[in-house]
Amino acid sequence: NPLLRGIGKALDATGQDLVPAFAANAGGSFVAQTVLIIIAGTLFLMWIGDQITERGIGNGVSLIISVNIISSLPGVIVTIWNTFVIERGDNPFSPLLIVFMVVLFLFVIAAVITITQGQRRIAVQYARRVAGRREMAGGTQYLPLKVNYAGVMPVIFATAILQLPTQLLGQMTDASWVRTMGELLSPNDIWFYLLSGFMIFFFSFFWVATMFQPSEVAENLKRGGGYIPGVRPGKATSDFLDYTMTRLTFAGALFLTLIFMMPFFIGLALDLGANSLVTSFFGGTSLLILVGVLLDMMRQIETHLLQRQYDGFLRKGKIKGRQQRQISGQQATSASVLYLWVVLAMIIIVAVVALFINQ
Repeated sequence: NPLLRGIGKALDATGQDLVPAFAANAGGSFVAQTVLIIIAGTLFLMWIGDQITERGIGNGVSLIISVNIISSLPGVIVTIWNTFVIERGDNPFSPLLIVFMVVLFLFVIAAVITITQGQRRIAVQYARRVAGRREMAGGTQYLPLKVNYAGVMPVIFATAILQLPTQLLGQMTDASWVRTMGELLSPNDIWFYLLSGFMIFFFSFFWVATMFQPSEVAENLKRGGGYIPGVRPGKATSDFLDYTMTRLTFAGALFLTLIFMMPFFIGLALDLGANSLVTSFFGGTSLLILVGVLLDMMRQIETHLLQRQYDGFLRKGKIKGRQQRQISGQQATSASVLYLWVVLAMIIIVAVVALFINQ
């Protein structure tokens, strides 16, 4: 909400002496002007986003956010160079740390893409049937169930809810319990990430329970003459879909929690600070939004190319192969998924060990 955020930022600026003296003494007029400017800027960016969505490719607002995230990448590179080459140049392990960060960055991106695109394809068989005067041939189709069905929304909800008490406590008195609560809910404390992980799990299951209705899907399959092999139509199909989606949601929520906590542990392990700009590219909301937006834009570009029938490009390019793999219904092997989780577990173990060593 730009109105509430504008009021909060204006009060923080006046309370922490972040503005000139004339603005601090202006009182309510400065707060009103600040709120008006923030609301006007937000509406202007929303209008630009709508124009991009209507006249371009992809979601305009998401693209603006992604460009803002990508624009900080040069600053991250400069920070890494200054930290590990100039300030810590006498450390013999600095080159290895830089190589480790590059490899970890590529692996995290690959893992986020894998989980974002990951699906459990449930085979649905259709018997031969007659519709009107036409005889419909039977066959096998696939019902895709996404691993990360909720996307980045649980992370956004969790961080937004935890930021509200912090802003409210910042406007209260300097009592000891207020300072203690503010420290516990700050992004530099482990309790913030533990509470965020709990809320990510809650909102993941809440989102799936709200948006995915297994009984409705089972009823639609029954009406269309489809059935899942080995499962009876009706309530048994609904229970099977609910059980399968629950397991997928648990895996997706666990992955979101690990990605959200990874910048904190990397910052402690490399002594970069838990809220550093460098660590934000190794997980968190920014990376999830960036990967999701770029994947969505690639799908839309691919759809436009297919609609305009670029035959020569489709024959020789990689788009045709990717479409064929999606249509064929091939699933990721259990070994690939196992390797992914093993590497994630190793990264977490190394981060925890480094944390204890630094302490």
